[in-house]
Amino acid sequence: MKRRKFLKNSGTVTAGMLSAPLLASYSENKNQNDTVDKIKTSYPIALCTWDFGNATAKAWEVLNAGGNSLDAVHEGVMIEENNLNNQTVGNGGRPDRDGNVTLDACIMDKDANCGAVLALQNIANPISVARKVMEETPHVMLVGKGAEQFAYEQGFKKTNLLTEKSKKDWEDWKVTSKYKPIINIENHDTIGMLAIDAKGDIAGACTTSGMAFKMAGRVGDSPIIGAGLFVDNEIGGATATGVGEEVVRTVGSFLIVELMRQGKSPQEACEEGVRRIIEKNKGKLDFQIGFIAINKKGETGGYCIHPGFSYRSFSKEGHVNNLAGSYLKS
Repeated sequence: MKRRKFLKNSGTVTAGMLSAPLLASYSENKNQNDTVDKIKTSYPIALCTWDFGNATAKAWEVLNAGGNSLDAVHEGVMIEENNLNNQTVGNGGRPDRDGNVTLDACIMDKDANCGAVLALQNIANPISVARKVMEETPHVMLVGKGAEQFAYEQGFKKTNLLTEKSKKDWEDWKVTSKYKPIINIENHDTIGMLAIDAKGDIAGACTTSGMAFKMAGRVGDSPIIGAGLFVDNEIGGATATGVGEEVVRTVGSFLIVELMRQGKSPQEACEEGVRRIIEKNKGKLDFQIGFIAINKKGETGGYCIHPGFSYRSFSKEGHVNNLAGSYLKS
């Protein structure tokens, strides 16, 4: 049963879409000393974690052609899901300790509809399955074998996700069974994307293959609505990258949107989100967390624990690679 029909039958009333201003300025934190440059821009805007220029270019292509923000983030993150050279997302991702590639993803639209898949195997594009969960079921999350079976029912094809490169990395890891993610290289494992379309509507998507050589069944923040991703079309959106357990503990993306609701800018909200995590990990900061956010005005921000986290934005002014400010200065 489609979600719209289910909600109608259950008597649930959804909120109407709120209007938005069409012109704004946004702040880009462009260096580790937190210098903020004001760059005038207008809708639409797409931005994502890390330097995934091809992903934001695809999202912008959708937006610039008059497409909506949901389609933009969906098609944008799929670029990296299909990138076999990216071992932290989608097809070709590094496996768990048993040699199985398991994928997590979630998506959220302007009306607070959302869908997620967790520990999904054998399906190359988990973000597309997450969208099907959102649009075709009364549920928000499907997990493991149930998510995989649903994907087949929706027409997705079974795919071997373990590439030779990721298989070799796993076999090398098994020799010692020791693995420590490298900050800003293997310690991010996510693409999170946010977009505002020409109507001022916001959507977000997040997808990952999770930590390399994780315990079987481990799920981080990426497919958890409120942790790895949250969108409130009245306020803005946020998404996270890094060690997901720490983001879950603070419900990080929801926290950042709520801080923006209280009047903080996206930059200020991201900084506070990182500080909350720092407070819970005094003396143990050998991991990376990065947040990006966008508000209804089109202002953006990003912040992280360690230097080196970047995020990519695309607007009418073109591509900008933003080096986020960091709690621990280099």
